[in-house]
Amino acid sequence: MRAALLASTLAALAGCHARRPAPAPASVVPATLPYLSRAAWGAHAPVLSMKEHVPDRLTIHHTGVAQAPARTPGEKLRALQQFSQREDRLADGRVKKQWADVPYHLYVTTDGTVVEGREWRYVGDSNTPYDPTGHLLVVVEGNFETETLTEAQRRTLDVLVPALARRFGIPATRLGAHRDFATTACPGHNLYAQLPHYRALIAAATP
Repeated sequence: MRAALLASTLAALAGCHARRPAPAPASVVPATLPYLSRAAWGAHAPVLSMKEHVPDRLTIHHTGVAQAPARTPGEKLRALQQFSQREDRLADGRVKKQWADVPYHLYVTTDGTVVEGREWRYVGDSNTPYDPTGHLLVVVEGNFETETLTEAQRRTLDVLVPALARRFGIPATRLGAHRDFATTACPGHNLYAQLPHYRALIAAATP
């Protein structure tokens, strides 16, 4: 009787353990950089199902709006998630459909903080007709048609870009920008002009 009760208890415990969700992947951001995880900024859970992928490209975006150094990184990501998780109207009048979560995997704020957006193991989203499967999406705060990177953003990107490339085995030739895959000005000509510099950093860091 006692043996049967013990076996039943162990089976129940095993069942509970099996139903626990898998742990989130470890951060891919170097420990030397200022970093804010989803938990730290108070992210809500995704509201739709998402497709898993393995990143084999690194693609740079900009937010397309003016830099806002007075707002905290958490405020920016919470606002972006709220916008992302509802149907909304874009500045050009188009209607944006509801997304599961923040469309980008990593967000670089004006003070150089790297903020976790969508988990990297899930495909991101876009307002333009290209398939972001396989793209690790890094968005930089600002409108780089008219603005330039802050010094803090420059320092962060010089470390972050080659580190991500090493982590996922992405060669310099597979670093691109949104405008390379869709008809858009993103990430703005001032940031797009920096891509050769980042490709050189990736090439130099490749064994």
